[in-house]
Amino acid sequence: MSERALALALAASALGVVSVSLTCFGLRQRRYEGWRWWVVALWLTTGGAATATFWPGAAGATLASLLLAPWPVLSLIGLRRFHPRQALPGSQRHDLGVLLTSCLVFAGAALAGPRAAALAAGAAALAPLYAATVLLLGPGGREFTPVRCLGAALVLVGLAPGAAQLLGADRAAGLAVQTAAAALGAAVLAFVAITLVCERTERQLRDTRRRLRVLANLDTLTQVPNRRHFQQLADQALLQDEPGTAVLLIYDVDHFKRINDLFGHAAGDRALSLVSSAMLEHLRGHDVAGRQGGDEFVLLLRRTTTCQAMGVAARIVAEVQRRAPGQQLPTLTLSFGMVQIGFGESIQAAMRRADQAMYEAKRQGRSRAVAAAGNEDRPVFEQSQPLGLTPA
Repeated sequence: MSERALALALAASALGVVSVSLTCFGLRQRRYEGWRWWVVALWLTTGGAATATFWPGAAGATLASLLLAPWPVLSLIGLRRFHPRQALPGSQRHDLGVLLTSCLVFAGAALAGPRAAALAAGAAALAPLYAATVLLLGPGGREFTPVRCLGAALVLVGLAPGAAQLLGADRAAGLAVQTAAAALGAAVLAFVAITLVCERTERQLRDTRRRLRVLANLDTLTQVPNRRHFQQLADQALLQDEPGTAVLLIYDVDHFKRINDLFGHAAGDRALSLVSSAMLEHLRGHDVAGRQGGDEFVLLLRRTTTCQAMGVAARIVAEVQRRAPGQQLPTLTLSFGMVQIGFGESIQAAMRRADQAMYEAKRQGRSRAVAAAGNEDRPVFEQSQPLGLTPA
């Protein structure tokens, strides 16, 4: 076996390994749109290299060149499908038009014989140089860095046939150069394809983890932090503020079970969603809201006094009662308990005191806000204010 034949055999073997590897990788991973185009491109290139190795003569050389020609354009089409929202220059129709033109011109040059060698070299360079231009002129950014590497490799692939022609290589030597260039480009294609798929898979995993964290921290019905996440946020807020400057409120919907019994659980869900959205509308950006569970909500109003918190509670109730008829709900009333968080007091301790104040509001007839002072063992209910309208 001659050195040229040995080199062709090695190129064909390397391409076969790359094609098998990429195909198996695709079978083990999620196959994104565009993946099949890359696999077909690699197998056509492998077939071209094998034909150049084991079918000597003019007919074999022509078939090998035709098999080696499509892979740059097929790779480009695969990239268009893999990145459908990223506008690469041109379109798939242009890609197929260039590929068809290249193959037809090359076939005509092959029939014309040695006199059309320059035309054949130009036809072999058309597809890779076109694909390289599209990729290098495409969108920038970190995500497209591998794509630009493939574009640079395609420039070398496109220039290889012309360089061989300028150096006076015969047809067999030119085919060997074209095969070697295709093997190099195909290896780059496989690397780029695997890189793009792995990066997208990793990005989707990060997005999934981010969504799961959000779902784990939010109450799905009311879209406010759940009990655990509220306590985390409240603890962080207290560390940032001066001690004794925050007010904690706990409140629930009066006679909520009656709403479920008389109007159905769907009405109860609408009531909870209405209460949470009204609450969020009347909070500042640095305040913290949460759902304790059932129909009970909690608020941390930072840098606030209990008198100011009374005003916030009144505005929330007014908003709830204004919007309730549009939600096909009866008049809703809320009972609030609130405390000024003391120096060094934890959120859990303040919540127990606010809970006592809320039950005092229930005892006083509901639909009101009660502020508690003192400690948990000896609470002092120093402020009590009725809120909103009461049901007829």
